Amino acid sequence: MARPRGAALASHPDVDKVAFTGSHVTGQSIIRASAGNLKRVSLELGGKSPDIVFADADLDAAVPGAAMAVFANSGQICSAGTRLFVEQKVYDEFVGRVAEFGKKLQVGNGLDPNTQIGPLVSQQQMDRVSGYLDIGQKEGAKALAGGGRLTEGALSKGYFVQPTVFANVQDNMRIAQEEIFGPVISAISFKDPDELIKRANATTFGLGSGVWTTNVSKAHQVAKALRAGSVWVNCYQAMDPAVPFGGYKMSGYGRESGKQHVEEYLNVKAVWIKTG
Repeated sequence: MARPRGAALASHPDVDKVAFTGSHVTGQSIIRASAGNLKRVSLELGGKSPDIVFADADLDAAVPGAAMAVFANSGQICSAGTRLFVEQKVYDEFVGRVAEFGKKLQVGNGLDPNTQIGPLVSQQQMDRVSGYLDIGQKEGAKALAGGGRLTEGALSKGYFVQPTVFANVQDNMRIAQEEIFGPVISAISFKDPDELIKRANATTFGLGSGVWTTNVSKAHQVAKALRAGSVWVNCYQAMDPAVPFGGYKMSGYGRESGKQHVEEYLNVKAVWIKTG
């Protein structure tokens, strides 16, 4: 049986640099394979990103922003804000509004201009996401929206999942700790801002994060404290080729975009010449 091309590249002595985007498990395999010639490696891996909504946020803007931070691309974005932390005093209102937003999204064929949410990429991913939907309900979370596969009409032939919002999620639940990579929001309540930072950082990942507030000082304080490679304030998933993107912890190391991306492929050489 032929060896996978990715594995061959990761271990080949004539390859000096590998850049990989994918799961942390594969990233770990690449690191081990790279040891032969100590090749340079940059990794953009998974995430379980916190998206934090304070009571003083512009909720009208935060509802679609927080929803599409997960539902865009059917949740198949490594930096998706899947752990939705909402301040207790607005938790019920806000999460309910996000659920209603999700229910109104048009799920269907990606080639249909009316479609807002397309399918998952494969049967394997469909099975994975469906498994987590079952896990969430068994753990005691409440599906305010979605919670299952769409099988009506033409959708029966594809890998379509309802945009799902789980409420009453606790930090130790698997749906709050493990990357699902599907259109699934885990909504978590918080009261104490200091405790919030510890809870938001209590994950093996550190790729993206979001903060929704009208208090600029609060936004800066939280952004500084979050252990994540990107922090979006009053928006989510904003990207620019000039701005570096990458993660902390199990989300990998190295950066894409920005001058940091180019530097990943460069080595510094010192040349000394005596002319006298």
